Amino acid sequence: MFGGFVGFNNNKGGDWGENLLNKVASNTIRHLFTRSDSVNVTVRCNPSSKLLQGTIDSFKMEGTGLVIRRDFRTEEMSFETDAVSLDFSSVMQGKIALKQPTQAIAKIKLTETDLNQAFHAELVRKRLENLTVPALTAISGGQPVSFADVELQLLPDNRVKFLAKATWGNTVIPISFMSAINVAKRKRIKFENIQFQAENVPPDLREISKQLMTALGQILNEMIDLDRFDLDGVKLRLNRLETHGKILLFSGYAQIERFPRTG
Repeated sequence: MFGGFVGFNNNKGGDWGENLLNKVASNTIRHLFTRSDSVNVTVRCNPSSKLLQGTIDSFKMEGTGLVIRRDFRTEEMSFETDAVSLDFSSVMQGKIALKQPTQAIAKIKLTETDLNQAFHAELVRKRLENLTVPALTAISGGQPVSFADVELQLLPDNRVKFLAKATWGNTVIPISFMSAINVAKRKRIKFENIQFQAENVPPDLREISKQLMTALGQILNEMIDLDRFDLDGVKLRLNRLETHGKILLFSGYAQIERFPRTG
């Protein structure tokens, strides 16, 4: 290990320093996720001697198949910072400690399949099952209402279609609607301009289905808040989203107070 310091100012020594940092950062980030297909980290530092003082030009992470908190999968995720100041002695201990907070450009790709799988996660299900809010119990005659079989379809122009079923007792009511999706306050996903899709609902159930649609739309708008998915020391903020076929793309930035230790 000490041999790397002897020639640190030459290319070989610089490669050693960057390779060490790449390895430590890759291992640290990989452990933030329940599963991952790949995690690649690239550190740029020129001249390489700056690394000894704890300064690097940029830090980039690219990952695929990243699963957050057991149930939430992202097809692709990337972060890229500008210059970063870190404690190089922490790297020698297999850790990364920032000397000061930094920001990174963030990009996230989710597939339609990933989004639908998220509706089966326990964190999501408990917000859709056995609901006793007055707006719903007024419809169900006082019985708890659950929303099940939720299916989301991505559409062009930042629009989505939802299919679901509302249940209580032996009653099952189909729900179908389309809406625009947008970013609110850089951390929430909002479903706007909700439009009932009558063709997917029997005529005698359409009026009650519309009422349930309104309630479900309100629940969804309160549910998707990025603060619930923050990593340790990192807050993600979104600037925009786009639908492309069966892919939902997010772009924004990450506020990094400290290098994450836990997912």
